[in-house]
Amino acid sequence: MQQPKYPDNFMHEPDRVGFSGVSLTALALLAFAGNSVLCRLALGEGAIDPASYTTVRLISGALTLRLIVGYLGKRDSRAGSSGSWSAGALLFLYAMAFAYAYRNLTAGTGALILFAAVQLTMIASALRSGERPAPIEWLGWSVAMVGLVYLVFPGIAAPSLGGSLLMAGAGIAWGAYSILGRGENNPIQATTDNFFRTLPLVLVVTLVQLPSLVMSPMGLLWAGISGAITSGLGYAIWYAALKRLTATRAATVQLSVPVIAALGGVAFLSEQITVRLLISSVVILGGIGLSVSARAASKIFTRIGRPSAPKPLSSKAPTAVRVDVRTP
Repeated sequence: MQQPKYPDNFMHEPDRVGFSGVSLTALALLAFAGNSVLCRLALGEGAIDPASYTTVRLISGALTLRLIVGYLGKRDSRAGSSGSWSAGALLFLYAMAFAYAYRNLTAGTGALILFAAVQLTMIASALRSGERPAPIEWLGWSVAMVGLVYLVFPGIAAPSLGGSLLMAGAGIAWGAYSILGRGENNPIQATTDNFFRTLPLVLVVTLVQLPSLVMSPMGLLWAGISGAITSGLGYAIWYAALKRLTATRAATVQLSVPVIAALGGVAFLSEQITVRLLISSVVILGGIGLSVSARAASKIFTRIGRPSAPKPLSSKAPTAVRVDVRTP
């Protein structure tokens, strides 16, 4: 499959989110929300235990990604393995902590803790790297967070300390893993290698939990779909989308995942549509739109107001030099 052509500086300007970037981001967010719905289906009904769910999820994700890499011809045999053991460990920690946390947390409490941890991790990374969001962006992010709290607050009641810590750890690992993926030249190959790096770790956990493993056909089905579609394919899409997003924007758009997951619960888990759900959805998506549009507008005006400057002349240039006056 031939990849679309982008301008030479496209990957170096993450704020230029075109139709392709929007589509990739939307698909990735749907996949992540699907993970929550599938996990609720499997663990909520006791169809499978957390260790088995995570094991099947990661194995099916690894195999699916290997097929994607082979189909797209993305693997370069001369390049060897990509990704890192650090990224593989983060992926393992996220997936395992996510599944175990939902044994003791309600869906609303878990979603709030997970995405709060993800946002804090990615915002902290953005600030550490020198990115300074404008006040209007902070306002948009704050509005979205208020909407998220408003959505899940009725489910918050004396959450388990152990479960809360596990879900916070899952959010931190997810945020850190996403940040590491932004630097990959071949994100699909890196994601594939990272998935395979989790397999020795899940094997150890599975062996330790062997006496208490619970697996039913439906539980295995939900875990397999989560691994192949909403995890393996979803992560590959997310890495491609991250090439077109700043850390702040990536953190902000992920706030929509609980809303999408809640709508998925309505569709697949027979949850009720409430006025609170509708109001919170408008607030969260409105805050996201405010933050993203503010950054895009700020970038446009900055470029318009910035004077053009010539690039340094090459030492090999002839006497009749051609000066490149494009804005650097």
